[in-house]
Amino acid sequence: MSAEILSQIEDILDQVRPALHADGGDVELIEFDEDGFVHLEMQGACGGCPMSMATVTLGIEAELCRQIPEVEGVITS
Repeated sequence: MSAEILSQIEDILDQVRPALHADGGDVELIEFDEDGFVHLEMQGACGGCPMSMATVTLGIEAELCRQIPEVEGVITS
């Protein structure tokens, strides 16, 4: 796992965190696995929000895949 890719992932997450914080939530990077999947944990209000999957898929996953070719997708826990 590349430290550079992890840093890029964190940078992108930092870009979306203000919107999550405004709604009482957050996101934590758990790991970037060898298959190219980013594992995230939605926290706070985002953890139980029915819209969190849309946030992950349409926002976070789309941006990670667009900016980092090594990312295949996002898995949330």
